[in-house]
Amino acid sequence: DPRRRSGSQIPPPPAGPNVASPATLPQYEANQRYINRELSILDFHLRVLEQAVDPLHPLLERLNFLLIFSRNLDEFFEIRVAGLLQQLSFNDESHSPDGLLPSEVLATISERVHAAIERQYGILNEEILPQLAEENIRFLRRGEITPEKAALVKQYFREQVLPVLTPISLDPSHPFPRLVNKSLNFIVTLEGKDAFGRNMNLAIVPAPRSLPRVVRLPDHLTQGYEHHVMLSAIIHEHVSELFPGMTATGCHQFRVTRNADLELDEDVEDLAKALKGELSSRRFGRAVRLEVTQSCPDHIVQYLLKKFALKDSQLYRVNGPVNLARLISNFNRPRLRYRPMIPVIPAALQKSDSSFDAIKKQDILLHHPFESFAPVINLLREAARDPKVLAIKQTLYRSGPDSEVVQVLAEAAPNGKEV
Repeated sequence: DPRRRSGSQIPPPPAGPNVASPATLPQYEANQRYINRELSILDFHLRVLEQAVDPLHPLLERLNFLLIFSRNLDEFFEIRVAGLLQQLSFNDESHSPDGLLPSEVLATISERVHAAIERQYGILNEEILPQLAEENIRFLRRGEITPEKAALVKQYFREQVLPVLTPISLDPSHPFPRLVNKSLNFIVTLEGKDAFGRNMNLAIVPAPRSLPRVVRLPDHLTQGYEHHVMLSAIIHEHVSELFPGMTATGCHQFRVTRNADLELDEDVEDLAKALKGELSSRRFGRAVRLEVTQSCPDHIVQYLLKKFALKDSQLYRVNGPVNLARLISNFNRPRLRYRPMIPVIPAALQKSDSSFDAIKKQDILLHHPFESFAPVINLLREAARDPKVLAIKQTLYRSGPDSEVVQVLAEAAPNGKEV
């Protein structure tokens, strides 16, 4: 404002019934001007959960939002909650800019997430699954499997599941095993003596990660409808076969989430070597959350909490599969999905065989997802093979397990490029 630059006074705005004066403006303490980072991230995840009840989304997309919410929460606990717990372990009770202590943030997270988990499974059991059943897509419980279907499930267990299961007995000579981060496991209560005449009360059965969590039954057994059986139900039904001479009196799913944050020394000499060690060890980091089914007895829950050194506030009972993030199946129902969108290739790139030649002529703006990401891959691939290219530099965030970008960069490095 020229008057401010010249030093002249700017008159205050006229007072009126709809104009706030300094006296009526809300007065904030310094820490009230900030929103806690972790709680803000959690609020975002809760907004993702709300998409699962939006009737404007197709049914299978609403289910997908439930799964996305689970994956988001996994990462939230692995990084954000784990970081807060680490602060407490260092006796760091310093206030964050919003004025909250780490212990206060953790208490608020626990309260909100417990409520959110209850809502998530309520949406699944009371809305999504019944509506899927109306579309003849069903997830069969053990009591709903007919004898004919049961015979096929038993065959699948013996041929596909049993060879990759490794039951672990819990007794004085067998300590509690180290379980991988976010892996599905079963704790089994037993009666009787095993093949060696030993008494065992408990055993752990890790679910194999190599198998799908959802198994579709053949159409000839379901009149063409989509009927699925959870891998957890298959293992539960046949778990006694893992312990000859004994009887399984209970089988309960559980899952532990661990600290998966990477800690690297800033002065590390070999970054790749340091990362390799950290990536291996973080599968067995400190436990930060325990998920169990609602039916799991209290004494079993307390046993698990003690083994993982967790408090009751870090326990989450769920009314359904504990590994909801992996409840994925290839449903052939286009009507229940978003309409497919085919991204286009910009005209400037269609007319040229070389990405570099096209860019020399004009700037090209790619508007994703409406325009294809393929030109980015093509540019990287061309750069990886072009003898004139010396270096490829970019910030890559959250690549997928089969990322084409990573594959191209891995190809470029042996070609002498600085990547």
